[in-house]
Order: sequence, then structure tokens, then C-alpha cells
Amino acid sequence: MSKYDVVVAGGGISGLTFAFEAALAGRSVLVLESAEKAGGCLSTHHGPGGYWFELGAHTCYNSYVGFTQLVDACGLRGEVLQRAKTRLRFLDGDRLVPGSNLAVMLRLFSWPEAAISLPRMLGAKKSGKTVQQFYGSIVGKRNYVNVLGPMLSAVPSQSADAFPAGMLFKIRDTRRKEFPRSFTLRGGLQSVTDALARQSGVEVRTGRSAVSLSANGSGFTIVTDDGERHEAGVFAVATPPSAAAAVLGTAAAELTAQVSRVKDTVVQTLAFAVRASKVNLPVSMFLVPREDTFHSAVTRDSVPDAEWRSFSFHFRPGQTQAERLARVTKLLSLKSADLEELTEKQTVLPSPVLGHEAIVQEIDRLSAGRRLCVLGNWFAGLSIEDCVDRSRSEWTRVAAIG
Repeated sequence: MSKYDVVVAGGGISGLTFAFEAALAGRSVLVLESAEKAGGCLSTHHGPGGYWFELGAHTCYNSYVGFTQLVDACGLRGEVLQRAKTRLRFLDGDRLVPGSNLAVMLRLFSWPEAAISLPRMLGAKKSGKTVQQFYGSIVGKRNYVNVLGPMLSAVPSQSADAFPAGMLFKIRDTRRKEFPRSFTLRGGLQSVTDALARQSGVEVRTGRSAVSLSANGSGFTIVTDDGERHEAGVFAVATPPSAAAAVLGTAAAELTAQVSRVKDTVVQTLAFAVRASKVNLPVSMFLVPREDTFHSAVTRDSVPDAEWRSFSFHFRPGQTQAERLARVTKLLSLKSADLEELTEKQTVLPSPVLGHEAIVQEIDRLSAGRRLCVLGNWFAGLSIEDCVDRSRSEWTRVAAIG
């Protein structure tokens, strides 16, 4: 049996931020990651020629103050790259709708309906409303279903209709102006989680899952899927809700019951590189289908390359690989052989609904005074910065217990 000050289940940005903060405070930390590489939603695929593309999160902003501080702490400031402007485009079947960004949305709107609905924006409040209820009342129900709804669902790569309206977008007042407004890193966003995993005091074991937790005096015993046992004074779980509930189990029954109330969904990402000369679609594109088997497609044109382009399609659940490939090749007028560095990633994402804030408050109440932390991208919001904020605040809380 090995002993650590801290054990973290989950090696995404949430778990690794928590591990980094703990190691910075002089604690020994073990991170258990079920995948073959750490990073979670920060997942960058590198081809043999050095060309890379993202399978998960695609961009960061200089309003992500906590995340930019991690970039600094890991010595990655010199790797920061400004992203070229991304153009939002809509897809109607196999047809690319003319225009981009706000102009194309306005073109697709039914203006008689919008004229009736838009005045409701004045004084509209998000509290107690779903995304569909709030935004549908502002632009009109048909405009929401046909235009705005697909765009809002493309952001989290799942239907956002039932999300609490206040969770999807957040206004952050502070920006670090020494960073580009929208940025990535020279080697992709996973550069940050890779650097966090290399920090002194942090040990990361990939291909290992925490399967059970039990109290052990003032600390915890964690058992992994290969039967190893680890003792720690602090345990943090930084996984999707269903996996977190499975690990917490009866060791924290009340906490498990609350975590289990948060549902999750699966997104299957299919991504690849293709010779630029073989693709006719416009560059720098965030592609939103009005109705299709995928929620969105994102190109890597924000970091231009003269020879290559890449596409990451975020598919709805239930499609076979053959169906995904058929849809992609048909849409892009490509052959299967044209898709180079083809790779897939399955991601489990939270699907919060109304009442989520009360669940979070109860999780925080049940965690108070305990060296047990629940982390992830399903608390105040879904962004990278929300993950970082949660992990840092939870480390501050548990470190104060002593």
C-alpha cells in the first residue's frame, strides 16, 4: 500500500489543477487517470510531421485569469499563440448557408417573429429558466429551434435546451491584456495539462481508475481497478458525475446521492487532417448544422497551415464509426483515404438542468469540513476557467482544514 498526502481521481484540467495547487503547497500527490493519457477535455492529437489538432476544447480567452496563471506557472507564456478569427457558419443539409457570424444568423431569422419577441429582452432574467425558455422568449420559438438553438448546442456539443440559462455563458470582468483575447498554445491546449502533470510532487498514473473509496482514520483508502491500494489524507474526484458517484459510493453516501442527480451524456469526436488542396469549405470555421447527426465541426484554421487543414466533428450519441465516416466524407466531398491521422475520442460531459444550483450548494454543504473534494466542469459553468476556479477554491478550502 502506498501513501500520499493527496490522491486525485481524474487527470483532466480540473484534477491536474488541484494536484498542482497541492504540490505547490508541498504535498505529495498521486493522480489516477483512466485514459492512456492525461488531459481530459484538453486533448491535442499530434501527427508525425508536427501538425496537430484538437479533439476537445479549442480555444481560451484572456478573461480566463486562473488558467493564464497556470500557463505562467508552467513556463508556457512563450508558447501562447493568438488565434485567427473564427467564423461561425451554418449548414443546411449538405449546403453551406451563405454568410458568417451574426450576419448569417440574422439572415436565417424569421423577422416577423423576431420583431414580436425581441422587445422581451428588456428586463428579461435568466433565473429559473432553461436556455430554451429564456432565449426562445427573446428571439421567438421558431427562430430558437431553427437558428439559435443549434448554435447554442454546438458550444457544449450536446443539446443545451434544458440547461439552466445562467450556466451557458458567463461575463468575466477581468482580462489579462498581456495575453491575446483568444489564444491557444504552439503545441495545442494539452500542452498545459502535460506541463501540470510534470510538476514536482505530482505523480500521474494513466490507465488506472479509482474504483472504491473508504474512510481510514482521518484519511481515505483508494482502491484502483488493478487492485492497488493507496492511502491519502485528502481525496479529490475530478470525473464526470456518473463516474464520481461510482467512486464515492457508500463512503460518502449523502454526497453520492447528490452527485448522482447530475446527469451526463456522451459525445463522440471524429477528427482528422486533410490536404488543404482537397477541401473547398471556407477557412477558419465553426460549423453549426441546423439539424444533423453531429452538433458541430471545428477546423484548426485559427492556427493557419499552408499544407494541412483539420476537422473535428462532435457527433451525437448512437452513430457507428461507419456512419460517422460516411457523413463526414459526403459533406466534405472526400474519400476515406483522404482522411489522414484519423482519430476518435469519446467524452462524457455533464448535462445540468434546472435545480442544478441547489445540487451544487448541497454538495458544498456536505463537503464542508471534510478532506473530500468533488471537482469538474459541472459546477458554476462548463468552461476551462470554471474547472480551474473550482479546483483552486476547493484546494484552498481543504488546505485550511489542516
